[in-house]
Amino acid sequence: MSSDGFTVWFTGLTGSGKSTLARKLHNELTGRGHQCEVLDSGRIRQALNRSLGFTRDEIEQAMQRIAYECKLLNRNGIIAIVAAVSPYSDVREKIRKDIGRFVEVYCRCPMGILRQRDEKDLIGRAQRGEIQHVAGVNAPYEEPDDPQVLCDTEDESAEIGVQRILATLERLGYLPAAARAAYTAQEEEIIKRRMQDLGYL
Repeated sequence: MSSDGFTVWFTGLTGSGKSTLARKLHNELTGRGHQCEVLDSGRIRQALNRSLGFTRDEIEQAMQRIAYECKLLNRNGIIAIVAAVSPYSDVREKIRKDIGRFVEVYCRCPMGILRQRDEKDLIGRAQRGEIQHVAGVNAPYEEPDDPQVLCDTEDESAEIGVQRILATLERLGYLPAAARAAYTAQEEEIIKRRMQDLGYL
């Protein structure tokens, strides 16, 4: 079995662009000839985790189940791409240590923009007390302290975000360098400094 698999884990509030970036990254990676799967926590909850509620322990259990799927994919050489709010930083850290080859991508976006994007009005309903368990509104969300990739999705295109992720994966040695990098020298320097700050370089 190949050991070339790894996990890219998108975290962020609802509407921050996790699923959009995950799908675009999937397209880029498959275009380069890599096998990968997108694991969207909302869909997995509907299919496999319906019995779980939204207590802290149940959320951790749901995340651990996704992490187990990632490990199965990774050990068979398949890249796992996860889009999950995953609100607790210590749970994300446990998953990072358990998986090993793991890259955390934080999709950061201010609440005002999230409300504009919220077609189902989940944020507004949570603010009015009509529904519960909306992370960042009436449920916790702990921002990552040191994500390997930070995507400010308020004013940054998904294309730029994906190119930063790809560049980071190349720098970490998880991907071979593309024949022609689509990111700029300035972006390359930002990524290099980020990797130095995190102790990878």
